[in-house]
Amino acid sequence: MEAQKKMFTILHSKQMTTSKDITRITISPEREIILVGTAHISQESVDLVRSTIISEKPDCVCVELDENRLKALEAGDRWKNLDIKNVLKKRQMASLVVNLLLASYQKKMGESTGVEPGAELKAAAEEAKACSANLVLADRDVKITLRRAWAGTPFFRKLKLLATLLAAIFETEKVSEEELGKMREQDTLSLMMEDFGKEFPEIKQILITERDQFLAGRIAKAEGKRVLAVIGAGHLQGIKSIIESAAETPPEEELQKIPPSSKWPKIIGWIIPAAIISSLIYIGIEQGSAKVADYLTLWVLCTGVFASVGAACALAHPFAIIAALFIAPITGLTPLVGVGLFTAFIQAYFCPPRVSEMETVSEDIWKLSRWWKNRFTRVILAFILPGLFAAPGKFIFFAKIVQNH
Repeated sequence: MEAQKKMFTILHSKQMTTSKDITRITISPEREIILVGTAHISQESVDLVRSTIISEKPDCVCVELDENRLKALEAGDRWKNLDIKNVLKKRQMASLVVNLLLASYQKKMGESTGVEPGAELKAAAEEAKACSANLVLADRDVKITLRRAWAGTPFFRKLKLLATLLAAIFETEKVSEEELGKMREQDTLSLMMEDFGKEFPEIKQILITERDQFLAGRIAKAEGKRVLAVIGAGHLQGIKSIIESAAETPPEEELQKIPPSSKWPKIIGWIIPAAIISSLIYIGIEQGSAKVADYLTLWVLCTGVFASVGAACALAHPFAIIAALFIAPITGLTPLVGVGLFTAFIQAYFCPPRVSEMETVSEDIWKLSRWWKNRFTRVILAFILPGLFAAPGKFIFFAKIVQNH
């Protein structure tokens, strides 16, 4: 490793930058790494990637993609092929919503420039194939990245992050090619990353720092005398620094581990139903079964009725509304599954999203009025609102018990 650093120092004087978005790093007299920094919704970046690959004729092209994201780009709008009932069965609805929010935000920004998000990465893969270069998918699986980010973020900052994403989706300001060019400049990006790190330090560690390490590791290991890597401009300086200094990066296995989630949410999730059940047992012993029956009726009203109102607000199917009434009192006593899982599945079964709605979901999601018109987003509402409405009902019920005893 030390010899590699000395070799780099000797050859560093030969490093050239032919564009503000292109950095050349000479590793040895026979090996060169070319980093191309891009904006994911810029036509200028698409043109730069194509022209650079054609002119450089690299042995290997690395792209900031994983296998699933490449397939999604090649397949076009991936939402139309999504089986939402299968997502519900696997209990991946929360992950789907976050993915949809991110995809919607990128697509909305892309509409400002008329460029499909990730078009330059797709172009890089196409040009690599055209010039018979080896294609390396250098990024970590996006599902792992999101799960690590979610698991590593404290509860209240998760709420802040979701609020930030929602605010960004309903933002109407458009981004021009000129503004994208300014954003790709080193000083501007450094300030943006610094500000983001202050707001969400854990997210920055997962989305930026760790991925810099993962990407740099795969780019450095890529075979070929001339390796060209197409990466987002936000990663350019971090990857460049790691490769130049020949810094040790964590093993891929370590960067792909999903950290265990905090035990406190589970503990709190069990404390509430345990307290309710214990209270009912105590009331039964002290005041008899008739009083317990009164409180059970109150429990059904506080959870089932509230959940039904939530389902009705989602304009869910009548069967989903009725199901919320009977299921919420049961699911309210366990943190393992929520009423929304059942109401959303019933909604998806009786009112499955049309293909046309699946194709437009990433556009409809940032217009609030369309949430109730698109069947896909109504399934999401049927997943979220019953549980959201039922939650205060639990506290009202418990407060009533405390008040009377």
